[in-house]
Amino acid sequence: MTLDRTPAPTTPRPRRLPLTTPLHLGRPSDIWFKPALSVVASVAPPNLTLLALGRLDLAMYTMAGSLCALYAHNRPYAARARTLAGVILGMIAGLAVALLTASLTTSAVVLVTVGALLAAAQKALCDATRIGPPGNVVLTFISSASLFAPQTLTPIPGHLALALAAGAWAWLVGMAPGLLRPHGPERRATAQALNAAAAYAETQAGDPHPHPCHRAAAAIQAAWQTLLAARDPHTRRALERLLVRAEVALAAPADTDPERLRAWARELTGTGPLPQVHDPAAADELLGVEAELAAPARPLWQRLGPLAPIAVRTALGCALAGYASLALGVGRPYWALVTAASLYQANLALTWSRGVQRVVGNLLGVLLFAAVIPLAHLSQVLLVLLCLAFNFGAEALIGRNYWLGSVCVTPMALLITEFARTQEPGQLITERVLDTLVGALVGFLAAIAVTNRRTGDRVEHALTAVERARERTARLLGEPDPAPAALESARRSLTAALADLRATADAASGEWWQRALPQERVVRAEQAGHRTLAATVRHQGLHADMKTEGVRR
Repeated sequence: MTLDRTPAPTTPRPRRLPLTTPLHLGRPSDIWFKPALSVVASVAPPNLTLLALGRLDLAMYTMAGSLCALYAHNRPYAARARTLAGVILGMIAGLAVALLTASLTTSAVVLVTVGALLAAAQKALCDATRIGPPGNVVLTFISSASLFAPQTLTPIPGHLALALAAGAWAWLVGMAPGLLRPHGPERRATAQALNAAAAYAETQAGDPHPHPCHRAAAAIQAAWQTLLAARDPHTRRALERLLVRAEVALAAPADTDPERLRAWARELTGTGPLPQVHDPAAADELLGVEAELAAPARPLWQRLGPLAPIAVRTALGCALAGYASLALGVGRPYWALVTAASLYQANLALTWSRGVQRVVGNLLGVLLFAAVIPLAHLSQVLLVLLCLAFNFGAEALIGRNYWLGSVCVTPMALLITEFARTQEPGQLITERVLDTLVGALVGFLAAIAVTNRRTGDRVEHALTAVERARERTARLLGEPDPAPAALESARRSLTAALADLRATADAASGEWWQRALPQERVVRAEQAGHRTLAATVRHQGLHADMKTEGVRR
């Protein structure tokens, strides 16, 4: 069996700018409630404590630490501990720079410039480390807002201490679920990969001309990355064997039992023992994964290099958006700056989509703020409770679409400005609407102006990597008796290279002002790679074993 049935992917014309497609709702995340509950548990105690002390004006600093609870929910707990610590330190560093700058100058132009540079640095670091949602936006929101808050040098250590204390509490909140399900993230990631592979196998069985299996391949690759960060070798090895079965489904979908994959996924989402599968290659089967675990990570500076165009876009777009807001006489130009910072995605097409989502969500959120602000002005207790409700709503809804979460984020951000003093709602609403429109327009124009021509080079590099990985795997298959560990390592390398090629090609296809992409070569490389993977699966005996598992059921 081969995968010649895979049709050539059609690349959408990047100059089309749809207005309604970016607003389509997706399915909620399997764990949408976890970040929603975590942020409430992280924000509530500091804010309620400040309320009881009559110092709600300090809530902006505790919010800096509390909002770190939004990060790393998909990572194994050992990796989550490190990631959350890094996010908290990054948040404190950005806050420190902002407070120090605000205490030294009142020049709005200087403040906007510093805010734009901070936003660019935060964007580059978050993308390079693949920190995941919510990415740089929360960091930029806190640092930019702090730049325009009245500040002197003396209280800065105390403000940073408040942020650090709230961050420590957020760290505990983020780690607490590990007491009940210490391997929950790894199990969820593997279950998602199994379900995606099952869905792909069903599509292949019922449609002779299916779409490529990019979604399933992406889910499997994401699961491998999660498992590589797991600590417990026993649990990791059991989940790796299941993940291999998901990979087999991509190579031999017609002979895969989707219900068996889904049954394993259901067992993983519970708290029972891990499902055990037959291991035909014994200890040699997954030595390729162990080799990947032992490989050194790429240095940070190497990962930052390809992100230079995105960083320049962010710096330029944020700066110009802030300057435009100042020219229009808006008192809070950081809203325009944050709007611009939130737009920038992997390519220009995705940046446009995020701009549409941001504008629609913010405008609807402003209307929601206008409806609730009379209630918030009744008492500070109601003000705090409304902020908590919007925190929950934002995280519960944003997984379905960014604009839907923004409907709750916008009133929450506006209500936070009321912590220090009651303000005129009409002025707040007008400035927020104006800054949203200015930030989105100027930010997108900056994205057009700063082209990312390196995307074509990265496609060439990804193609070369796939071709080399396929040649190595094919060479091993041609040997009379290839070493199982070497063959497994080659298969894993080819799988990762194919996933990277598809992600790189998708990102490049949405970029403007670049040379034509080698689409035919990409398709040929993917088809040849898939055929080689299928041959590898048959040689390892995994294909036959998958059928045996189905028969046993």
